Amino acid sequence: MDKLLHSVYLDEAKCLGCTTCLKNCPTGAIRVRGGKARINESKCIDCGECIRICPHQAKLAKTDPLSKINDYKYKVAIPAPAVLGQFKTSYSIDRILSAIKALGFDEVVEVAYGAEIVGRALKYEYHAKRYPKPLISSACPAVVKLIQVRFPELTDNVCRLKSPMALTARLVRKRLREQTDYQNKDIGIFFITPCAAKATMVNNPLISEYDQYDHIDGAIAIKDIFSDVSGLLNDCNLQEGIHNSTPEAFSWAVSGGESEYLKNKNVLHVDGIQNVISVLEEIECGKLDGIEFFEGLACIGGCVGGCLTVENNYVAKMYIQERAKQIKQESIIHLSEEYVKNIYNTGMMHIKERILPRNPEPLDADINKAIEKMKQIEMLESKLPGLDCGSCGAPGCRALAEDIVTGKAKEIDCIFVLKDRILELSQLTNELLQVEHPTGKTSE
Repeated sequence: MDKLLHSVYLDEAKCLGCTTCLKNCPTGAIRVRGGKARINESKCIDCGECIRICPHQAKLAKTDPLSKINDYKYKVAIPAPAVLGQFKTSYSIDRILSAIKALGFDEVVEVAYGAEIVGRALKYEYHAKRYPKPLISSACPAVVKLIQVRFPELTDNVCRLKSPMALTARLVRKRLREQTDYQNKDIGIFFITPCAAKATMVNNPLISEYDQYDHIDGAIAIKDIFSDVSGLLNDCNLQEGIHNSTPEAFSWAVSGGESEYLKNKNVLHVDGIQNVISVLEEIECGKLDGIEFFEGLACIGGCVGGCLTVENNYVAKMYIQERAKQIKQESIIHLSEEYVKNIYNTGMMHIKERILPRNPEPLDADINKAIEKMKQIEMLESKLPGLDCGSCGAPGCRALAEDIVTGKAKEIDCIFVLKDRILELSQLTNELLQVEHPTGKTSE
């Protein structure tokens, strides 16, 4: 298996081994051993759920510092649409983007620009009939990884259009290469990210088919620049017309934003990783065969609920919706249908490789030994209480049985097994004492 890169990591100094993350991880990727959480990288999907719910802020995401932009001659910020939900609507979009530019960027291009193109191309992809139904959105990398890990039979359903982030980076870099003297090494493109999953995607693209134009040089967390941007809102040099996305495009920040591009289709949009899992289970079982398109987002409310944002996700959603209403009748982007079709037909926005299942760490490299270990797991699981209490440091009895067989845990890690063992030893000790001293009196 190739080495997997992840942005989610543990700060051991802060971890108290409370098992909160263990109980909430959607793929069972976390264990608590030696009083500290441990992340199984083969199962982690970087959804950020553990970051969101950790009461001790021991789970964090690796992102890039703003200072990294100084490594490049020409610096471009490509902020996610969720950025607009972090600020009150009294600040215009132009002012917010101008404040971001004032951080040291030479140019700011909204990822919503790419979202508009991807959204409008979605209907072409839908009618291409190359997928089993329902067509599943690939916009949320955490959901794509979830499907790879937990729902491998649905990988062929995942839409193979590049993400708005990747397309925006490609278009920007291509334009700069063609219209300026800058080389790739001179151009630094930085995504302003609301979540850990997209930060991982920047540093370790989900699909290997990315070429030189798709490269993104870093992911900067919204929360890391929020205070600096806030401080510049009233004092920055306002650049009129820097905003160039439609309300439909920046509405990708909230659940259902992408689905709006498939009007008159039977679509379903769901947010929150546990809710997404519930629906994917129904799709996998064939219970939702009437659904034509499924948009699943790992964070509650959509990208505005990402673990690297600042504003309350419901408030941020309200800000996005208010902005959309304010300019609903105004067309900011004037992209012709011919322009979108040209990008679509050239294949520059397609992921050419299939999205494949991601197998977890094998029980054993030898298939025969792996089968034998599977039998041992089944046997051990039948002996365990089946309470899935998490006290053993594993998310459930099945996970504990697997850990025991692979040498990562012991049976007595289960407190119920331990209690029974202690009881057995106590009874055995009493019996031995009775044999040595049948009268119940000890010798002097």
